[in-house]
Amino acid sequence: MRYKNVDSAKAIRRAAVGLVALAALIIPAPLASASPPSAKGDDKVIELPGASSAEGIAEGEGTTFFAGDLFKGDIFRGDIRRGTARLYIDVPDGRMAVGMKVDVENGLLFVAGGTTGQAYVYDTDSGKTVATYQLTTQPAFINDVAVTPDGAWFTNSLKGELYFVPADRHGKPGEAKTLELTGPAAATPGDFNLNGIAAVRGGRTLIVAHTANEALYTVDPESGSSAEIAGAKLPNVDGIVARGNTLWAVQNMLNQVSRVRLDSRLDSFEVRDVITSPDFQVPTTAALFGGTLAVVNAKFGVPGASTFEVVLTGAR
Repeated sequence: MRYKNVDSAKAIRRAAVGLVALAALIIPAPLASASPPSAKGDDKVIELPGASSAEGIAEGEGTTFFAGDLFKGDIFRGDIRRGTARLYIDVPDGRMAVGMKVDVENGLLFVAGGTTGQAYVYDTDSGKTVATYQLTTQPAFINDVAVTPDGAWFTNSLKGELYFVPADRHGKPGEAKTLELTGPAAATPGDFNLNGIAAVRGGRTLIVAHTANEALYTVDPESGSSAEIAGAKLPNVDGIVARGNTLWAVQNMLNQVSRVRLDSRLDSFEVRDVITSPDFQVPTTAALFGGTLAVVNAKFGVPGASTFEVVLTGAR
């Protein structure tokens, strides 16, 4: 693992984020941070210029997003309000970019490295590599990321385990740890098993999507024990996003996102809506900007796919 010294910009960022968080407790915020499309068919599309593939997306500060070139590992930076994106980090050969999440307070972008078994941490201000981790040996497909106040969790679609990369109060990443799972989330019956991941309850509980089992599970980040969140089957479930008791589950080959309501004990869920768009072409992951979902088209198996994009659609 490699890391760099954290500069003074991190301290400024932490102070600013702290003030924003305090203000949010005092002044009610509007539902959306950007104007969402008014109806189906009114969705907006942002091309990732020069991308040869795509898979992950992460919400940054304000209306900023980051998205990845799956097989090259390059990182794009865009703005959902302006409707633009550009290549931001041209990474060394041999990396991949699957799921990703931003630690806004510390200005860190955590990226899952797919078949490399690796994870990468980038500085969102400079684009420089902060750290590289070899999370596991083969078999490996490091698939998605969830950020908590203490660091980031990564899933492996080929093993029943999670990996945690801590970040201290100065934003410096520490040594990675492996969490062996027990219970239903640990099962590996298919080619892709653990997939999307979200942190809820301030990071005290994790929710994982299990593609092969078409299910959602809770995971205790201390013990690794898991339990089913009972509900309808979620075929082709991929990336997930959670806010409060609402969770959005991207279902790639079905070209849809299911919006589900979680019960207060996280024992069960109910599908409240299915979000579709004529612009979806095998979406894999999503980022939430208030009332707007930014969804990445991976176009797996789409003949002649030569461009890759982010689709902005209503979250409800």
